[in-house]
Amino acid sequence: MAKLLHLSCSPRADSESSAGARIFLEGFRQAHPDWDIDVMDLWRERMPEFVGPIVEAKYARMKAKAFNDAQRVTFAEAERIALRFSLADRVLISTPMWNFGIPYKLKQWFDVIIQPGLTFRFDPSQGYFPLLKDRPTLVILASGSDYATGMNRGRMDMATPYLREALRFIGVNDVRFVPIGPTAGPVEPIRAAREAAHRRLAEMAMRF
Repeated sequence: MAKLLHLSCSPRADSESSAGARIFLEGFRQAHPDWDIDVMDLWRERMPEFVGPIVEAKYARMKAKAFNDAQRVTFAEAERIALRFSLADRVLISTPMWNFGIPYKLKQWFDVIIQPGLTFRFDPSQGYFPLLKDRPTLVILASGSDYATGMNRGRMDMATPYLREALRFIGVNDVRFVPIGPTAGPVEPIRAAREAAHRRLAEMAMRF
């Protein structure tokens, strides 16, 4: 069965990114009733903290050394999470922008799966090579400011380039972004941005 993996990255069920994801998934289920929707809520799923044995495992892997028992256990958790991603035919990431970047739970997810021999390899003479196959990926990115039209009052969007590069590094190049912003300030611009994004997401769901 074909699968769409949804990485849900907001701790708030009523957030703008979560609402956008619901609009998209409603349309996607109508267009693809036979697909499996695998929702990974990064605030409720267990992910290893990137400290201790998993860090040691990463460096052991880089130096071609055998794991000890603790390293083997924590690296197996990274393998489990990476496999869940690699088995997806399509990926949806719905996330807020926090302090110009991504929530720390989403960064933790990347830190866990970006492992040598798991999602990338390194050749001393040729550099880095991704190990995952490309797949259509949609990122819903909600932000307090309007980064889509430039009404961001001089603040920088560091979430979009980070997500694009982190995904490219492991092999995912087919990435599309749907911004939702502003989500703070006067009511009318918020409403207009939400409605425009929801229309776009509903349309994309039918052909994603």
